[in-house]
Amino acid sequence: MTEKFRVQVLNHVSARGLRRLPWERFSVSADVADPHAILLRSADLHAAPIPASVLAVGRAGSGTNNIPVASLSARGVPVFAAPGANANAVKELVLTGMLLAARNIDRALPYVAAQSPTDPALDTRIEAGKKAFAGYELAGHTLGVVGLGKIGCLVADAAIKLGMDVVGYDPEITVESAWSLPASVRKARDLGDLLRHSNFLTLHVPLVDATRAMIDAGAVSQLKRGAVLLNFSRGGVVDDAAVLEALADGQLSRYVCDFPTPELVGRTGVILLPHLGASTGEAEQNCAVMAADQVRDYLLDGTLRNAVNFPDVELPRGSRWRLAVANANVPNMVGSITHELAAAGLNIATMTNKSRRDLAYTLLDLDGEVPESVITAITAIEGVLKVRSLPVES
Repeated sequence: MTEKFRVQVLNHVSARGLRRLPWERFSVSADVADPHAILLRSADLHAAPIPASVLAVGRAGSGTNNIPVASLSARGVPVFAAPGANANAVKELVLTGMLLAARNIDRALPYVAAQSPTDPALDTRIEAGKKAFAGYELAGHTLGVVGLGKIGCLVADAAIKLGMDVVGYDPEITVESAWSLPASVRKARDLGDLLRHSNFLTLHVPLVDATRAMIDAGAVSQLKRGAVLLNFSRGGVVDDAAVLEALADGQLSRYVCDFPTPELVGRTGVILLPHLGASTGEAEQNCAVMAADQVRDYLLDGTLRNAVNFPDVELPRGSRWRLAVANANVPNMVGSITHELAAAGLNIATMTNKSRRDLAYTLLDLDGEVPESVITAITAIEGVLKVRSLPVES
């Protein structure tokens, strides 16, 4: 019988997701030795060496900042994320943030909580005090959405249904996102075009070099005066010092942020949440299912979906014998691989090859079993990172 794949689970990953790993092919545990794959949520993989046995890492969430992606890429190990699995949860929290700010809920709640329940004039005091918390409705205001992935598109659609005008900006929008974006969303020419029209600004971009501190003093100054900034993306996307200065002079009325820092805690106009974006039972289950499915399909068939470091690659089985090769994206790699197969008398039934920046991936279905000597020869090709034989059990 084929050896079971060993999967180490770090943190609490939803049981619904773990059930996607069939027991007859997978051994799943927190304490498994020499794991073939790691499933995790927030555990920091930078802090400890990752065993050489690991073939894949799956994160039940959208970000991978807690995973050493670069070093795993150099080993030919895909790192899977779960983009979009928590999108509805984040969308609802963005709407919550806009309502908290527009209706002054953040200030009204502590006002009521501070009243004495035994005060005979409570009703009168509440009625007199509520004038200080009068707000405004979202309808008719303009929401700027930076980042039009799954979350951004859902936020845009929900805001339109609330009667808001929506402007969107994403220089790297995918075809899939473009199709799902509501037709009434106006596409901004650039970030400045979006900022100048926005009463509310919501961010849905990853934290990379190009987005670090993208909302700085210059960006904030272009927003409509009294605007509300919402950050459910990553803390580093916003320059906290610039935001605090803008709050002090009234350029911003609120900063709603899911990433508390010492600089932001207790500051007037800042609504801080304890990283609640994906903190719903439904989102945790969705993320776990997506991550587990991706790891399962990669280990069994070599399929790549939603890896942050490799292209998406999927190939229907054309034979019992499959070879998966991860390599540097360099010239003549496919020729070198097929040369070794031809030298061993192996015919290719079907194959596919795709690349993503510096990395490439090839799946080949063959008409016969691949000897270990061929795997060794292909592994020795300069630039090859990982070779796996994936036969179907007879």
